[in-house]
Amino acid sequence: MNRLFIPLQGAQMLFVAFGALVLMPLLSGLDTSVALFTAGFGTLLFQIITKRQVPIFLASSFAFIAPIMYGVQTWGIPATMGGLMVAGFVYVILGALVKIKGSGFIHRLLPAVVVGPVIIIIGLGLAPMAVNMALGKTGDGNIVLVDPNIALFIALMSLGTTVCIAVFAKGVLKVMPILVGILVGYGLSLLFGIVDFTPVAQASWIAIPNFTAPEFHWQAILFMIPVAIAPAVEHIGDLMAISNVTGKDYFKKPGLHRTLTGDGIATIAASALGGPPNTTYSEVTGAVTLTKNFDPRIMTWTAITAITLAFVGKLGALMQTIPLPVMGGIMCLLFGSIAAVGLNTLIRNQVDLNEPRNLSIVGVTLVFGIGGMAFGIGEFSLTGISLCGLVAIVMNLILPMPKSDNDTSVD
Repeated sequence: MNRLFIPLQGAQMLFVAFGALVLMPLLSGLDTSVALFTAGFGTLLFQIITKRQVPIFLASSFAFIAPIMYGVQTWGIPATMGGLMVAGFVYVILGALVKIKGSGFIHRLLPAVVVGPVIIIIGLGLAPMAVNMALGKTGDGNIVLVDPNIALFIALMSLGTTVCIAVFAKGVLKVMPILVGILVGYGLSLLFGIVDFTPVAQASWIAIPNFTAPEFHWQAILFMIPVAIAPAVEHIGDLMAISNVTGKDYFKKPGLHRTLTGDGIATIAASALGGPPNTTYSEVTGAVTLTKNFDPRIMTWTAITAITLAFVGKLGALMQTIPLPVMGGIMCLLFGSIAAVGLNTLIRNQVDLNEPRNLSIVGVTLVFGIGGMAFGIGEFSLTGISLCGLVAIVMNLILPMPKSDNDTSVD
């Protein structure tokens, strides 16, 4: 009887992840149907590589939202996808190094003093865009699309609902704050008459997702490679969480090298089709904790459900009708939350900012990232996350360790 309910349980897990899964492509200008397909396809690839031993679902990575937005605006979607594919290879390389040298080298190369400020930059890099969208403007603030008063009310209600669900809700509802926030904001948008259903009416019920082939642009590649730092660390944290939940040590079996490689292959495959990079989903891990459903086969059905929904054309069109203020309200929390993860990384690992070495790394990284510092000769240039990530790594490697050094490795 339990086997009969496994597909239903898989669909439930997708419902938990759905809000975050589609929010990422909506914010970054990618196709939601492609994101659904690549999340399912990436999860199946991950299961093959890890021998279907880990009850994890992979989907759109929030850490890449700001970089993808910048990449799409600067080089276009195909070149951005090419950069993301190379970022996926970083995971594969890390997996190989873990297999050869063990996981200790990751902590030495990417200690908290490096990872923390980079994650903060990822979170705050496009904070002005979130505020502009919450006020009913385009991301750059040049065009007003919705009356600012109406837009701000809808954005604040979406934001407030998301916060309240995250803080006060219980059970499965607690792991779906983004989805509930979007639904409330969307309902208010309907009342104010700012939702345009024309795309839904024009869309067919069955449609092939708008897959996009990648192109390889060296500037986009150099920009994306350092962004892989944060999701790699997030992957280790999520693997630790699911190991604690299930009581199994997935670092040993199937092994961190396999899970990192699986994550990388999933990201490469997603980017090759025009979808957002994949990462392990904490929301689904939370749902696994609540439901005590530890069977990895459930995630197989979650993936199959996502792939099936990707071919429902009207669903993809419906996602595109979500108004800017709703997205802006959610983004205000989302981008701040990512930055808070960076702060927590510094705090949890007891990074002493009274120590000149640590203060120098964090301070320079933050100012370069937020201030928009750029280094370039001719067409070669580094800016934003790519620059501050590289600067943080280099400074950590060349600056001498203090005599009474605290352990600043990432857990």
